Amino acid sequence: MLSKIFKKMRSRPAAAKTDILLLGVTLALITFGTVMIYSSSSLLALDKFKDGEFFIKKQFYFLILGMIVMTLASKINYSVWSVLAYPALVTSCILLALLFIPGFGVRAGGATRWLKLGGVTFQVVEVVKVGLVIFLAHYLSEHWKKLENLGAPFFISLAAAGLLAAMIYLQPDYGSATLVVVITILMLFLAGIKIKYVVIMGIIFLPVMAGLLLLKGYRVERLMTFLDPWRDPLKSGFQIIQSFISFGSGGATGVGLGGGMQKLFYLPEAHTDFILAIIAEESGLIGVIMVIALYAILIYRGLAIAYRVDDFFGYLLAAGLTLLLAFGVAINILGVMGIIPLKGMALPFLSYGGTSLIVSMAAVGILLNVSSHCRR
Repeated sequence: MLSKIFKKMRSRPAAAKTDILLLGVTLALITFGTVMIYSSSSLLALDKFKDGEFFIKKQFYFLILGMIVMTLASKINYSVWSVLAYPALVTSCILLALLFIPGFGVRAGGATRWLKLGGVTFQVVEVVKVGLVIFLAHYLSEHWKKLENLGAPFFISLAAAGLLAAMIYLQPDYGSATLVVVITILMLFLAGIKIKYVVIMGIIFLPVMAGLLLLKGYRVERLMTFLDPWRDPLKSGFQIIQSFISFGSGGATGVGLGGGMQKLFYLPEAHTDFILAIIAEESGLIGVIMVIALYAILIYRGLAIAYRVDDFFGYLLAAGLTLLLAFGVAINILGVMGIIPLKGMALPFLSYGGTSLIVSMAAVGILLNVSSHCRR
């Protein structure tokens, strides 16, 4: 395996240039996110840690690691990830299994989603999703001819995704488990299965996920809160109502950077999952539109890279990573706006947190390398 990796790393890139627009948009989002993290977290950090710069210092540390990872990923020939596809799947299973071993899994908010290894704590599912995309991109690119009539590769792909989704569900993390299945179905479609099979999978998948949703009372409560946040405005509906207040207070141009009131212990998780609400309050509708526009450009460039790359593995890899970023953006923004039930997913590049930032920057780094091998 090592010989294959070194051989692919030595292979010469194509004449095309790295996608500068993708890089520029990513850096713009990170820069704006860093400013907003400081604005939304300084008072909380001062109250909780007696250091108003506590969160921003940690975010700078994550940012430095992310820049290193993104730079390395942009320099490594993307075909290397094809060789690492099976190890990526096995590693994903091992990491998820470690969550259930006492001393490794870190329980917070009623779920065990964080893994502590050698003093480093990270959110496993973020790594697992990228590992699954790498595996599917390799496996489906190798066996795409057998997908048209639903051959063995189709069921093996679903089985691999199903195993990961089941382990994620047991954390419990219903939303990420659902996302893993959706990404798998979309990648199968991109790999060439007929649309009728996608519809059939949807017909089977939706009732199953609906049943799992209704299985737990807290999920039903979250759904009822989504339908009517004001039924319990001081408990289950408090967070989303405060988010609505943030959006309403910002108006068209916002109250000014640092002038928001919701971060004064009104809006929980203001610097993490709900950072868009603070952006809406302090920079208004203009700021929100700017953020959405930047994300739209990023997703467009990712899909354009997938379209222009010549080999099937690169196509599926770029498309899969772009879909991961797109779903992360959509789920967070729509949840914070109250358009879909809250999931508790970080907003890529903007929210505070190391795992999401580093993994997202790694994904962009891979996309940048794929772009350097694309036809003009």
